[in-house]
Amino acid sequence: MPPRERGPAVVVLSSLFPSAVRPRAGLFVRERMFRVARRLPLTVVSPVPWFPGQGLLRLLRPGYRPMPPRREVQEGIEVHHPRFLALPAVGRWLDGWSMALACLPLLARLRREGRLEVLDAHFGYPDGFAAAWLGRRLGVPAVVTLRGTEVPLSRTRLRGRLLAAGLRRAARVLAVSASLARLARALGVPGSRIEVVPNGVDGERFRPADRRAARRRFGLPEEARVLVTVGGLCERKGFHRVIERLPGIARRFPDVHYLVVGGPSPEGDWSGRLRALAARLGVAGRVRFAGELAPEDLRWALSAADVFVLASRNEGWANVLLEAMACGLPVVATDVGGNREVVCRPELGIIVPFGDGGALEAALVEALGRTWDRAAIRAHALANGWEGRVARLEAIFRELAGTGAARGEAAGAPRRRAEAA
Repeated sequence: MPPRERGPAVVVLSSLFPSAVRPRAGLFVRERMFRVARRLPLTVVSPVPWFPGQGLLRLLRPGYRPMPPRREVQEGIEVHHPRFLALPAVGRWLDGWSMALACLPLLARLRREGRLEVLDAHFGYPDGFAAAWLGRRLGVPAVVTLRGTEVPLSRTRLRGRLLAAGLRRAARVLAVSASLARLARALGVPGSRIEVVPNGVDGERFRPADRRAARRRFGLPEEARVLVTVGGLCERKGFHRVIERLPGIARRFPDVHYLVVGGPSPEGDWSGRLRALAARLGVAGRVRFAGELAPEDLRWALSAADVFVLASRNEGWANVLLEAMACGLPVVATDVGGNREVVCRPELGIIVPFGDGGALEAALVEALGRTWDRAAIRAHALANGWEGRVARLEAIFRELAGTGAARGEAAGAPRRRAEAA
């Protein structure tokens, strides 16, 4: 069906997106936007950082910045991977300009072909900065979705200024949590151009599985008390903060085990440190490293547990919290980003201050000892399904494509303004 019949053609701009060489990267972006693709024509442009001689560096660091093909087709949708110049560790404040210039020829062609009417960027910098510049250049509205990395970036000198500049130029800033909407306002974005559109959960994919069968899959004792965390094995996600509390929790629950699900992430690989920490604390036998799991297999890991824990340093909207709840799990999470917005009632879990190990341990002990209404927890997750989120995204894209937002004119009045968040 031609784009004009179906609605505005959307191009997603995100440097974090699954590819043949990084199949787990940015799954949350694809999950959201491929659902939009069922309603509107969609193309993905996922720029890849590159510099001359990069291949030689892989001789010393295998797996460093793997290069995907320049064009892929995923679920019938074109995904392009243009290269942009990005020097490691230095010049990161130039990434926004470099990304924009590298993507300009491709986006200009898509614009001429009628396949670009709204530009939808994910992450405020460098992607959002690049999208705002490209939108002005090509005469299309640019939407920037904030996902959590913007919080630490906003505190840096050069990139923080560029982040703010890009957001102020965008036709619309979408925040996956109210906390990120407040950040956008603090960076100078008018409230009339900010809207909160959280991620949703797939209640069919994430549903309770048989607990005994799930525990057999991961070698967990049938009667054990089991904690689980799912995420990239980096410092930010806080697996080590949970492992540090296991000796104390074991004094209260001698049968406690911790299921660690995940692998290396773009933010780093702490798997060796986590194993060493567990051994040093004498809890190695209690920690099960399950590695990375396919999305359709995650429900088995979640169903094997009694409590989900996320002791992260920073989050936007952690999809995994709703995924755990959809499997009937109560949640213990740190009070960062949108975590409190997801775990919004005491019957869903416990929120603890970040950096307070004693509070984390006490909350985990309480959660393991409580009787939870798991059906009510799942019902809360299902009330946050994808259908309403995607419908709102479609409405925003249609609205912007029909306005002069790309030229800085009023972008309309979204239904859920940031001031109300």
